Amino acid sequence: MTSSTSPSSRLLVTGAAGFIGSTYVRTLLAAEDKADLRITVLDKLTYAGTLDNLPLDHPRLEFVQGDIRDAELVDKLVGAAGQVVHFAAESHVDRSIAGAADFVLTNVVGTQTLLDAALRHGVGPFVHVSTDEVYGSIETGSWPETHPLAPNSPYSASKASSDLLALAYHRTHGMDVRVTRCSNNYGPHQFPEKVIPLFVTNLLDGKKVPLYGDGRNVRDWLHVDDHCRGVELVRTKGRSGEVYNIGGGTELSNKELTGLLLEACGADWDMVEYVEDRKGHDLRYSVDWGKARTELGYHPRHDFPTGLADTVTWYRENRDWWEPLKERAGV
Repeated sequence: MTSSTSPSSRLLVTGAAGFIGSTYVRTLLAAEDKADLRITVLDKLTYAGTLDNLPLDHPRLEFVQGDIRDAELVDKLVGAAGQVVHFAAESHVDRSIAGAADFVLTNVVGTQTLLDAALRHGVGPFVHVSTDEVYGSIETGSWPETHPLAPNSPYSASKASSDLLALAYHRTHGMDVRVTRCSNNYGPHQFPEKVIPLFVTNLLDGKKVPLYGDGRNVRDWLHVDDHCRGVELVRTKGRSGEVYNIGGGTELSNKELTGLLLEACGADWDMVEYVEDRKGHDLRYSVDWGKARTELGYHPRHDFPTGLADTVTWYRENRDWWEPLKERAGV
């Protein structure tokens, strides 16, 4: 980055070698109306991140490998940026159940490190990307942003903690902090431990897929492109100190989703292996995204059948992307 670039056109994006963050960066770099925006990506390159997700030769992109808990590095990068979009997080529920330490250190301490640096340098907005899982489970209806947080997994508890920290910096210090909470994402470049890419890649390899419990758990599905557009609307049009839910509008039980994936991959139900349910498995998530629609003009553009078909096709055509990742992570 050159010194002539104004801070307002410099954006630090954390965790952008992963699924959602890299989609966000690629989208901004391709947008004609963002041609003045220079982006620095800070990513630790854990098992779920890969440089293959980023156009590293792009003249307006700088990549820095590092940990968001590295206070000296974070201070340097935040000080050179005008704004921060914070995606970096440990995010797999099953891994958090097996061991919560990395989730607390990255999601809570890492977020605090970033917030402290942003406070010192007067950076804002600071967009903190979170999840609908912080609300817990809901039998009927949908959560508004004002619903009390009631996380049930170590992962969601660590994200709820980081949400509260971010909002506390707004209330205590007046920082321009904005929080997003999204529903379940899907699309190309998603690490194949998550349910859709895991099931698709298993089926493409002729392997069975593991369905938790009786498959009754319900999730709202959001295409990653729609999520990233929602995050950008929050960055450019959102209000300081506010939380915005970003939903997809397609609720499916895990069993219904499995049926669609079997059909898309030309498989039948004998390829499904019912496994012991996840500990503390939330039954249903559903966010009310009326606030983002009313204030920001957000609405999902991808219909789920088309988005899912395109996603399956992407994994079918990009074995060279996901095969090494599955092998490396032991998925």
